[in-house]
Amino acid sequence: MRPISEWRSEARARGSGGASRPRVLVIAEAANPEWVSVPLVGWSLAQALREVADVHLVTQIRNRAAILRAGLIEGRDFTAVDSEAVARRAHRVAETLRMGSGRGWTMVTALQSLAYPWFERLVWKQFGNAIENGEYDLVHRVTPLTPTAVSPMARRVARAGVPFVLGPLNGGVPWPAEFRDARKREREWLSYLRSAYRAMPGRRAMYNATAAVLAGSRHTASELPKHVSDRVIWFPENGINPERFPPPGPKGIATGPIPTIFIGRLVPYKGPDMAIEAAAPFIRDGRITLDILGDGPMREDLQAIAEREGVGDGVRIHGMVPHEELHRMAARARLMIFPSIREFGGGVVLEAMAMGVVPLVVDYAGPGELVDAQTGFKVPMGRRSEIVKNIRTHLSAVVADPSALDEIARAGRARIEERYTWPEKARHMREVYDWVLGRRDDRPSFE
Repeated sequence: MRPISEWRSEARARGSGGASRPRVLVIAEAANPEWVSVPLVGWSLAQALREVADVHLVTQIRNRAAILRAGLIEGRDFTAVDSEAVARRAHRVAETLRMGSGRGWTMVTALQSLAYPWFERLVWKQFGNAIENGEYDLVHRVTPLTPTAVSPMARRVARAGVPFVLGPLNGGVPWPAEFRDARKREREWLSYLRSAYRAMPGRRAMYNATAAVLAGSRHTASELPKHVSDRVIWFPENGINPERFPPPGPKGIATGPIPTIFIGRLVPYKGPDMAIEAAAPFIRDGRITLDILGDGPMREDLQAIAEREGVGDGVRIHGMVPHEELHRMAARARLMIFPSIREFGGGVVLEAMAMGVVPLVVDYAGPGELVDAQTGFKVPMGRRSEIVKNIRTHLSAVVADPSALDEIARAGRARIEERYTWPEKARHMREVYDWVLGRRDDRPSFE
């Protein structure tokens, strides 16, 4: 494997060691301004990078119409690659095996990862000559976020003497042993075999050819090969668009029930049932209200739990709501209960903090890395009954002194502005680019 010092020396020799904006080919197979989750991450980061680098985005054809509507010019700003011949088949197989359940995400990811190399083959066919001719200072694969998707281009880019940046990568958080039943209900049978991805052809060669690996979580960093530890940088994938999440206004006088929310798909591992049960005593006595924003297969079960707990009037399950409405409803809240027991990134936690809503999360994986004692509350992973009890303990303290939420909310918003807006993340990424291009000697650290 090549030492990182060789990448920097080679970058200097190619003339990219000055102060000019780097020319970056950003590969984001999923990048869509009108979707959520991974496609929105791919789009948001690629767009933010335009402030610090000369970026050409390469994405999949399914994103073309939305990107054109966003005002980008095809050919100049982006290129849409048509890999549907393989991608569409993989999607159909995944949906058939899931039987329309909306579950079994490990299987979906596995099939998408197997189809992904075809996309990069087409990208190289179109951009390989430009890379070899030095038209780009570096190549950065942003999506897929999963570390199970091998990038065959990495070796070819490295042979051309151009640094290849990979990530942010995230995923693969182990199912907690205390929630085997939730694992079954999510139909995550393939997750038992997930570690097999480490034997995928080309994986080791990809990492050997990569100048920097961005790890979206500490767990993902722990899964990366030991021989690339000198080039791994912690870099959570989610961010906040300041235009969509301006500084929150005043929440009003802290009287009456504390408006509390849960945001997410109504599926077992997200824990909406635990949110209801933990808050039930305080909802019954009128000190908390709970709005559940999201939909999924658990909706009827949650309604039954609310009736059983005698909190039907204080729990409102809204289902899917438009983003603008969700934002309006969430911005009125003061607290978000989010007891997900297997969350890779936790973008909804950042959104809550941006809106001045204090998060209460399980200290596991993504949310546990985004929240600390200054910006929210965390309960340890444990059995379901333990999580409910510990959430209830925090709620008891909150209802005893709701004014304490104000300072935590301000700290959370400050943390967002300091680290997690897309413009700030782009500036961090520029530090990474400067490192692999030999413009700085010390490896950036954002922990």
